[in-house]
Amino acid sequence: MTPVQGFRDATPADVDAIVALVTSAYRGDASRVGWTTEADLLEGSRIDPDLLRTDIARPRSRVLLAETTPDGAAEPALLACAHVAEDDGVGYFGMFAVRPDLQGAGLGHVLLTEAERIAREDWHLPAMRMAVIDLRESLIAWYERRGYRRTGVYKPFPYGDVRFGIPKRDDLRFEVLEKAL
Repeated sequence: MTPVQGFRDATPADVDAIVALVTSAYRGDASRVGWTTEADLLEGSRIDPDLLRTDIARPRSRVLLAETTPDGAAEPALLACAHVAEDDGVGYFGMFAVRPDLQGAGLGHVLLTEAERIAREDWHLPAMRMAVIDLRESLIAWYERRGYRRTGVYKPFPYGDVRFGIPKRDDLRFEVLEKAL
């Protein structure tokens, strides 16, 4: 695993880099290098830059970046990101992306652990929730190994809103996963 040299909160100046990272992890041929690809389910956008700016600016919301500075580099390299926020009295976890060539090496677990720490220790929230496309069995299994449970609560996929992608199937929906903190 490429070592994470630190976490920091995103700023508006990071939006383009975050959009590129999230897109590379989930959409198009580049995403097929990793295991989190949604390329067979959706195409187009995975994240809207304007919504990202809103998430960066709002209270009790952090877009967390994991970075490292490669040898000889002047600037740190973005390895992974996630959004953690307070939502209806519990933590919300989303926009989770790891560079495809680094997936499977433990970096995602490190970032998820830091997001849970923020919700638990900084904000004193009792639980973390997320919404995952219910067809993503391997991803759901990954979260279950980290203590999340399927709630049986489903949310509709935002068909027709291209800010979240163009579906290739008509049976997409989200299931809410939850973990007590």
